[in-house]
Amino acid sequence: MKKVNLYLQSLFYVFAGVNHFINPEFYYPLIPDYLDDLSGFINIFSGVGEVFLGISLLIPKLRKRAAYGIVLMLIAFVPSHIYFIQTGSCIDNSLCVDEWIGWVRLVVIHPLLIRWAWSVRDFA
Repeated sequence: MKKVNLYLQSLFYVFAGVNHFINPEFYYPLIPDYLDDLSGFINIFSGVGEVFLGISLLIPKLRKRAAYGIVLMLIAFVPSHIYFIQTGSCIDNSLCVDEWIGWVRLVVIHPLLIRWAWSVRDFA
């Protein structure tokens, strides 16, 4: 079961990272206005980071560092989640959901993703 967890997490981050390149217009509006000048860089950096960390989870020598990297990356994404809530959980021509879903993403799903990354750090 641990191997399935590891492979699922790796695929999750690789696909999420690739999506930054396939569908960048989805991510740009989620980047806070005060980082607007860096939105292209942030999107590319996030995509490359997610792909790299997802693949690194599959390499035993890199797994622990990859898991820590995912935790740090998820913490770095918190301002984006807060920004999304501040905008009323609705970005014009992009993602638009009920505000409670924005809160669930920040308060429930995000910590679960951090816990998920933490769970594979010592898997041999």
